[in-house]
Amino acid sequence: MAKTSDTNLTYTQEPSFEQAIKSVIAQQWQQREEGYFKTSQKKRLFWCKLTNPSHKKSILVVNGRIESCWKYQELFFDLYQQGFNVYSYDHQGQGLSDRLVNDSDIGHIGEFGDYVSDMAQMVSFFQLSEAESCYLLAHSMGGTIATRYLQTHPDHPFKKAALSAPMYGVNVAWHLQLVAPLLSQILTAFYPKPTYAPGQQAYYAKPFEDNPLSQSLVRYEWFRKLYEDNPKLKVGGASTQWVWQGLMAAKQCILLTRQITVPLLLLQASQDRIVSNQAQVRFIKKLSKTNPHCEFKAINGSQHELLFEQDQYRNQSLDAICQFLLKEEKN
Repeated sequence: MAKTSDTNLTYTQEPSFEQAIKSVIAQQWQQREEGYFKTSQKKRLFWCKLTNPSHKKSILVVNGRIESCWKYQELFFDLYQQGFNVYSYDHQGQGLSDRLVNDSDIGHIGEFGDYVSDMAQMVSFFQLSEAESCYLLAHSMGGTIATRYLQTHPDHPFKKAALSAPMYGVNVAWHLQLVAPLLSQILTAFYPKPTYAPGQQAYYAKPFEDNPLSQSLVRYEWFRKLYEDNPKLKVGGASTQWVWQGLMAAKQCILLTRQITVPLLLLQASQDRIVSNQAQVRFIKKLSKTNPHCEFKAINGSQHELLFEQDQYRNQSLDAICQFLLKEEKN
């Protein structure tokens, strides 16, 4: 643990990461509660939580595509140290939750709304409406899910939301942006059995060099080893239907910004090669017209995984998140 500059907040730092992940973080991780929740669609979702009776604020972490609660042990530790009760779960089709196709390596979904329905049911299962102060943190695809949840569940329990590199569009060549949704829809109809979208393939551990996720060698190597040691966590490329559904949901996020009234922070990774930064800008500009409590912050130099990046980027991200979420309580 080290104190970040310009703040009293403290987070795990790269020089001590290997020791911390095997000691204090591992010790706290062993204290988690976990289990399975069966949704109304009869899907089993893996969940976990880290709570303390003395903590007065709670946070739900909604992870991204191919991710799992297990990947976020360091983040959960840092949030817990800031006094949060931490709740999270694995989306259907990935992590330790039920897979949807026989080839469990394919990232697939029936309808994107299934993710949103799952989130609503997990919010209820965790009894977050009874929390004294409840917040929302979501990354990438989780940002799309969280946005659609906020837009469709006005009675939600969250005081504020922070989104890390949310997927409001994918980073593809400009000439493919307009045709990608239609193309993925056509391919889904042509291949009734779930199949990889063009350019997608089975899971493999991309070498650290020139990977599009993180510039932190120690965090990246730990994440890849975690998946090698726990093969059940692995998910490969997305199906044509996932791409179609994901792009349509991302479009709805931008179309329906008026439905979001909760204070919202959007963190952008300036060097993102996974999601569309232009789409994020369109979203926040449109949201700001009806929501005076939204903020935007670009983390210059960072790649997509803001919460798994080098300290210089991760510290900025966590500072921005914690300060935004807790700003009211400190005044």
